[in-house]
This record gives sequence, C-alpha cells and structure tokens, in this order.
Amino acid sequence: MIYHVTIGDTTRAVELGSAGITVDGSPVDVDFERLEGGPIRSLMLNGRSFRLSASRSGSETWDLHLRGRRLAASVVDERTRAIREMTGTGAGPSGPRPIVAPMPGMVVRIEVAEGDVVEAGQGVVIVEAMKMENELAAEGEGVVTRICVAEGQAVEKDQVLVELASVDEEEA
Repeated sequence: MIYHVTIGDTTRAVELGSAGITVDGSPVDVDFERLEGGPIRSLMLNGRSFRLSASRSGSETWDLHLRGRRLAASVVDERTRAIREMTGTGAGPSGPRPIVAPMPGMVVRIEVAEGDVVEAGQGVVIVEAMKMENELAAEGEGVVTRICVAEGQAVEKDQVLVELASVDEEEA
C-alpha cells in the first residue's frame, strides 16, 4: 500500500509492503511501537532512536510532537490521491495554519508580536504541558494577525493561540 505523507511543503511516497518499507523508492529500516501508558511512541529509523507523540487530529491528519516541536502530517492513500488529482478537489484552504494548543497546558512565553513575519519552523509560542515546555512553531511563512492568549494563561487542547495570514494577504 502506498501513502503520500506531507509535512510542511514536503511530500513523500511511503510504501508498506511484504518486503519492507520504502520512502520515495528507497528502502528504510523502521520500527515503530507505542509505549505503554500514554501517547508516546518509539521510532527506530535507520538505526537512530526517536521518541515522539503521534495523535490523529482528523481523518487524514496527524499531530506529531518530536524533540519539542509540533508537526502536522497529512496522510493520503494512493487511491484517494488519484481521485483528487482527477477531480481537482482536496486542495483545501491555502495559507498558513493557526497555531493551536496540542494539549491542555499553560502559556509560558509568546515569542512574536502582531505584525511579525514568521518563517516555517520558527518558534511562536511556548506552552508547558505535563511538566515539559513545548515550543510551537509556524508550519509555513506568514504574518501574525492576532495573538489570542497571554503569558500565564491556561489553554485547552485545540484552542487557537496565534492566528496567521499569508504574507500576500497582509500586503493586499
């Protein structure tokens, strides 16, 4: 089975087969297991070990937390992708996604101000959850249009923390 996995602006073809796993046609050595007692998973990728949190946030989307960074992954199977290409559907809304709380927590620091231009991967907000500080980063370039929280404020899962607009929208 082939899946198309998109994180940020990069899409990779991941094939799961009886002979193993390939990414963009190249074989990879992968072991992925859930650790008991929570959402944490152990990922062994080509001999390197990673711990990450992976939770489904929609029918085709996953929220990943790896080394203090939040990543959103879109996973679409080959059939769905082919149908979307033929019909021209599924592009979804364009522009940067808002920064949302991945879990309940407390806003420790806001690293941007309204009007700031942020780059993909740039830290925007730090939220403390489960005694760990998590830096939430922008998935793509954008302009901060609204900061919806304050430092020290408790937040709920999926609460919008910072709204972004594309740079083009702000110039219009």
